[in-house]
Amino acid sequence: MAGRLLKVSSLASAVFASSGFYLYNRQLDLNDLSFIRFGRAAATTAVISYDYLTAFKHEEYGTEEYWVLKSKVHRRSAERLRDLCCANRGTFIKVGQHLGALDYLLPEEYTSTLKVLHSRAPQSSMEEIQQVIREDLGKELSELFVSFEEKPQGAASLAQVHKAVLHDGRTVAVKVQHPKVQKQSSKDIVVMEVLLRAVHWLFPDFAFMWLVEEAKKNMPLELDFLNEGHNAERVSSMLSHFSFLKVPMIHWDLSTKRILTMEFAEGGQVNDREYIKKHDINVNKISENLGRMYSEMIFVHGFVHCDPHPGNVLVRKCPQSKKTEIVLLDHGLYQVLQPDFRLDYCQLWQALIKGDMSGVERYSRRLGAGDLYPLFACVLTARSWNAVNAGISSVPVSHSEDIEIRTNAALYLPQISDLLNRVPRQMLLLLKTNDLLRGIETTLQTRASSSSFINMSRCCIRAMARHKRSRAQSRRRRLQITLAESFSLWRLSMYKLFLWLKGSVLGLWLTALLRFLH
Repeated sequence: MAGRLLKVSSLASAVFASSGFYLYNRQLDLNDLSFIRFGRAAATTAVISYDYLTAFKHEEYGTEEYWVLKSKVHRRSAERLRDLCCANRGTFIKVGQHLGALDYLLPEEYTSTLKVLHSRAPQSSMEEIQQVIREDLGKELSELFVSFEEKPQGAASLAQVHKAVLHDGRTVAVKVQHPKVQKQSSKDIVVMEVLLRAVHWLFPDFAFMWLVEEAKKNMPLELDFLNEGHNAERVSSMLSHFSFLKVPMIHWDLSTKRILTMEFAEGGQVNDREYIKKHDINVNKISENLGRMYSEMIFVHGFVHCDPHPGNVLVRKCPQSKKTEIVLLDHGLYQVLQPDFRLDYCQLWQALIKGDMSGVERYSRRLGAGDLYPLFACVLTARSWNAVNAGISSVPVSHSEDIEIRTNAALYLPQISDLLNRVPRQMLLLLKTNDLLRGIETTLQTRASSSSFINMSRCCIRAMARHKRSRAQSRRRRLQITLAESFSLWRLSMYKLFLWLKGSVLGLWLTALLRFLH
């Protein structure tokens, strides 16, 4: 018996030693092994689930102690999730970044903790970058570029960007995909789906399957850099009438599914207040132009850049004209809005701006919110129900209201989860985009400015008029629609002029004069 045991143990030792030698010889990173990644994710999910199941046993629901404890559980669970994303990298970081952007949909403990993932993305070694370029372009770096900076300009969850100079002297940005991401992404999504289903079974109120559905749909598109290049060219052509917008030109001869070479564009991140101040850039103009650009994308064209986090939105003074420009980067993630959805969304925003509550209910229900339409209106605008009732354009955002909204995100998490599973999938990326844009406005201190509502209204009017013209049967009816559109746009321009006069020195002088005369 002892001899047999000795043989078995010797055989096991030999297998273990040979496996170790094989892994060492192949220079495999343990993180590349699917069972390691799955085991890490499963263990983290189990620990977080156990914490939520047991932490509140001795606390009465609704007491101050209960809410303090819940905040602590949220915080440590978010930290465990963040550490998992950093360890598994790739798709996990991408999904974590997505969650970190949902400021007004998830508890603050999660969003503030997961936001750091934008600065904790992995970096590939120079050898790995050279290998990808060699495999995809068939040449060595020296054959393609005069110089190629080893230190990346920025690293993200799926790729990193290097500054390089072509043989003709042009400076370019070369975006190179991390070599292991393509292979791991589909397996990672399956892991997430399995674990989310298990969590949903334990906590029926936790219904975040929409997250996996979005990752399944969007990840293959984001990993195809040729698709990103086509998106960049499409949006550049679509918004060519905006002289303030700069989209870097693509070098197609040096681009593949894993490599995107584009014109190099200097600039500071849109939330870098020091850079903005140093270069004498008007924050109100930035905010207004960003609003115009996105209103046009959403309401008029239905083709929306859905990743406007500060690293993808640069600002600068144009070297030639010295005018302020917005440089829009990273065109991998776009949402195409179906015409019916886009028009209902237009009508909903017009109702929200005016405080038309019957319109808010009607169009929220048409967009799938059902009896959760009050919550939907608050989630969409990140405003309180009182502000929505009064018309969001007429009530400024207060600090207390902002805190109320963030607190409610924790209180109503099951209802928000239910809502996100009800609404059309097109809405999910729009909600993320709205939150990212609001974050920029908050940093620039231009949140809920009147100009943003005017720009939104203008684009909604144009979109609705275009739709009506397309369905009009006669030339006379089309003329009527065009005249009504022109009149509505003129009224908005007059209102904008009135607001400008009201806030200008001339307006203040006229107000003082009228008071004196009366």
